[in-house]
Amino acid sequence: MNKEVLNILVTFDTNYIEPFKTMFTSLIVNNPNERFQIWLLHSAISKENLNYLEEYCNKREVLLSPIQVDRTLFKDAPISKQYPQEMYYRLLAPQLLPETLNKVLYLDPDILILNSVRPLWDIELGDYSFAAASHSGIFGIMNTVNRVRLNTDHDYFNSGVMLMDLKKARKLVKPSEVFTCVNEHEVELLLPDQDVFNYLYGKDTLQVEDEIWNYDARYYKEYLLRSNGSCDLDWIMQNTVVLHFCGKKKPWKSSFPSRFASLYKHYMQMGIREDN
Repeated sequence: MNKEVLNILVTFDTNYIEPFKTMFTSLIVNNPNERFQIWLLHSAISKENLNYLEEYCNKREVLLSPIQVDRTLFKDAPISKQYPQEMYYRLLAPQLLPETLNKVLYLDPDILILNSVRPLWDIELGDYSFAAASHSGIFGIMNTVNRVRLNTDHDYFNSGVMLMDLKKARKLVKPSEVFTCVNEHEVELLLPDQDVFNYLYGKDTLQVEDEIWNYDARYYKEYLLRSNGSCDLDWIMQNTVVLHFCGKKKPWKSSFPSRFASLYKHYMQMGIREDN
């Protein structure tokens, strides 16, 4: 019997090819019994680089399916060096991915996968279209600020890891509403794509535990305090699935000041060896 394929969605530009390789390596190494297909939404990755990525994934018996997105669709969206245009693609993923797909797990490239993603893939969404984590337990004050800023009554979700029920989301996500939201609220948008997701679809999102599914690597001490000391490094390695390197400082930089730097570079070296 053929195994079910777990569809993974990524969106990045050329600058994030190497981080993607590290994330991909950690995903494959720590999910050895799963079959994956990677869907890449992009606009300007060269054919040469796409061929390289396809070959890289094929070495692990994973199919990479790139889909080029027309940049003009996002010509009015606010973009910056920190928040490139590719970050918006996850918002319209239900419309951009093939209609034959019913479910996809979106993963940012700046993460490590430490354990099985199967429990998130199999979660029952009920009437919800998405599942994501909120860092409200770490950013309590900012969570309240974001509710006021975006005029919402739910916790503020991090969109770096999202399970999407594409059948439901195709009925919910309308490109015109996304564009209108960006144009009308440009001044308030601090994290453009994430803010828009929370504003439009936060109420349609099932909340999952951030310490398991979207652990913010910057706040080890805060997680430890929140858990009364139980969420230590051993607990993280045994239980956390997604270790997310949020913020401007990234673990592939030599100056990254985190206890997780060595762990990241371990997987980074594994990915480099796969090239050889």
